[in-house]
Amino acid sequence: MSEVSLPLRLARAVGTSPVADRVAAAQEFLYKPLLEWAWKSPFHTGVLGHWIHPPLTDLTLGCWGSASILDVAGGAQSRHGATVLIGAGLAAAVPTAIAGASDWAGMAGDARRIGVVHALGTDVAVFANLGSLIALTCGQHGLGVALALAGNAVLAGSGFLGGHLVLNRGTARRVPADV
Repeated sequence: MSEVSLPLRLARAVGTSPVADRVAAAQEFLYKPLLEWAWKSPFHTGVLGHWIHPPLTDLTLGCWGSASILDVAGGAQSRHGATVLIGAGLAAAVPTAIAGASDWAGMAGDARRIGVVHALGTDVAVFANLGSLIALTCGQHGLGVALALAGNAVLAGSGFLGGHLVLNRGTARRVPADV
């Protein structure tokens, strides 16, 4: 008998959580016009044979991860580059979030609950990186680095849930009728 791993048990717990279901209902109520717009937008496309949200996440993750590497290992001479990367990650987060919202709008059940927790985690990461950018531009390097690292830690957990949706649950697949 194989034992289910802790990360998979956590994803399943999120998927069956009544709290996540209430959060999803609240998100849907609050963002209904945005979700309807996103569903009809070019960000809800099957042109790749799957959703566009997963590859867009690579831009945001790449920028923020690279910024943290520069901040931790690059020394004072890399601070400007790290700041630019955090700003670029924030810019990339906008279309990424719109694409994710459009995909989430069509989810139901466990996937919907996992998706809303994934979205909340990424929201926290976005605001942490926005705080980081503000701190860095105001000359508070230590605070900026700490906020970016905290945002990246939250993003890792959120990204796990997003990856679970796409890879384990297959939510990003598009059949020809959906394209």
